Amino acid sequence: MSLHNRFALIDSTLREGEQFATAHFSSAQRIAIAEALDAFGIEYLELTSPAASPQSARDLETIARRGLRARVLTHTRCHLDDARLAVEHGAQGVNLLFATSDQLRHASHGLDLDTILERAEIVIAYLRRHGVAVRFSCEDTFRTDPSQMLRIYRAVEGMGVQRVGLADTVGIASPREVQARVALVRAALHCEIEFHGHNDTGCAVANAFCAWEAGATHIDVTVLGIGERNGISSLGGMIARLSAVDPALTAHYDLAALPAIDHMVAAMVDIAIPFDAPISSPFAFHHKAGMHTKAVLADPRSYEVLDPARFGRMRSVAVAHRLVGWHALAERARELGIVLSEPAARNAAAQIKALADHHDLNSTAVDEILYTYAE
Repeated sequence: MSLHNRFALIDSTLREGEQFATAHFSSAQRIAIAEALDAFGIEYLELTSPAASPQSARDLETIARRGLRARVLTHTRCHLDDARLAVEHGAQGVNLLFATSDQLRHASHGLDLDTILERAEIVIAYLRRHGVAVRFSCEDTFRTDPSQMLRIYRAVEGMGVQRVGLADTVGIASPREVQARVALVRAALHCEIEFHGHNDTGCAVANAFCAWEAGATHIDVTVLGIGERNGISSLGGMIARLSAVDPALTAHYDLAALPAIDHMVAAMVDIAIPFDAPISSPFAFHHKAGMHTKAVLADPRSYEVLDPARFGRMRSVAVAHRLVGWHALAERARELGIVLSEPAARNAAAQIKALADHHDLNSTAVDEILYTYAE
């Protein structure tokens, strides 16, 4: 695995995230999200195209002029009118896209590659004249013929873009395919590489990580992974994956703020935090089975690849169930100020298991049982 620390996260909650089925952000909510992500330490914020609606244009200008540390980008068609609006409303960077796969070219614009490049040259030249950073992305990269993709990317690199984007627009790519395609581009170009991966087949975070391993310098994420259909790589997922490789990779972010950001956006789009959300799920650091709890109490690293304290979280050890082990009960007793010998803890475990086989227990009932075994 080739490890490198030259990467930046582009949070697209205010663009891709707005395409989530239940997302209807107000201007105030957009500002709140932008400021929270900026405080977290996100390097780039990607906002909806100012061509989408008058309010989208106004909100881009408001956020771009707010003095955030994060660079404010917008995502637009490769169209001169869209580029003009982006410049007029203060975008510091413009992420251009053009559908390049056979499927999307036929269904979308019907243009050949020569025409795509002619139009791209006009728009890129305009943005460069105005001092705006440019990314050019082949929409549906992973269904675009590799030779055609390279032709386009070599051409736009020559036009002066700072970054090319590889977009798994329909979530079709596997981690191996992503790694191979990014490596192909990395070997052919000198500019920065961005990866945008959808989660239609459940591979978004894995694909984003493999893109980074292969040399991608910028990774697109959204809070909770919200986006078109079932979304893209989640901010929490990518942070968790990178932290597991090397905590130093994420040390510059305010990690303890991440759960609050997830909860804020979840409330805005009226969803619960998914049970399997890395870091912010209520169950992310929850331990239950006796074998697990014994080991994690002795050494948290045995079953925790991430330290919950880095993210402002605490581990929890469940005791009100039939899988409980006596080590977990002894630890719970210590929390209550009770001294239990090993035989007493084992007897308490046997009683709780027998009861839990017949009906649900709660922590209060377990505590009452522990008190009866106190020495």
